[in-house]
Amino acid sequence: MHQTLSPFDISRIRGLAPAQERAGAEKESPCGACSVRHLTFCAPLGEEELNHVTRIVQNVELHPGDPLFDEGEEATNIYSVTAGAMKVYKLLPDGRRQIIGFLFSGDFLGLADDEVYAYSAEAIIHSTLCRFPRRKLEALLERYPRMERRLLGMASHELAAAQEQMLLLGRKTAREKIASFLLLLGQRAAQRGQTANPVSVPMSRNDIGDYLGLTTETVSRTFTQLRQGKLIALLPAGRVDLLDVEALREIAEGN
Repeated sequence: MHQTLSPFDISRIRGLAPAQERAGAEKESPCGACSVRHLTFCAPLGEEELNHVTRIVQNVELHPGDPLFDEGEEATNIYSVTAGAMKVYKLLPDGRRQIIGFLFSGDFLGLADDEVYAYSAEAIIHSTLCRFPRRKLEALLERYPRMERRLLGMASHELAAAQEQMLLLGRKTAREKIASFLLLLGQRAAQRGQTANPVSVPMSRNDIGDYLGLTTETVSRTFTQLRQGKLIALLPAGRVDLLDVEALREIAEGN
């Protein structure tokens, strides 16, 4: 569902201080000991190169609902998610919200063609990120082409994810969208080396609706239908057991 924000909400969001002032605790990042480095754009770097990265990076900690940066804010930093889950979204002129992506460990955000961020970013659950000052990172990318190639490759995957969302927002039914979404979350978890089934679904039904172009009620009703059809089971801590993956694939493909 597109969530309608009040004028107070809009002004509050737009008036927030820059992320570096409002983000939580920060400390120097021990890049060499990072448990998700193999997923990030730092993956191809050797020890000497990592030492240069460590000098410019800081850790940022966010609690659920904390904003990282806002659409239109000066794009002074680039971030890499090391734990948790983030959502990125745009505010439409009428105040409605369109979520354009969910980000997890290893994903990056904040890369901007212009001098400002093209979207807003907010923590879904407790999350930690590495923060790279944009200008300093650009200098490192020039110095270490392997890192630049890795970042470009990840940007290509981000574009593919945007195209996937366009398909989800196309002519699929609500049932097809939810089945596709659950399978996609499982696939992304497997790519991170995590459990693909049961799949972690940390976002709210409202967030899912704002991502898939559905109302919250339709999302909840569709989850209930899939559960009653014994295709999924709803588990504690926001997990969903995909009981019949093949049947879900059939639904996702419109069969």
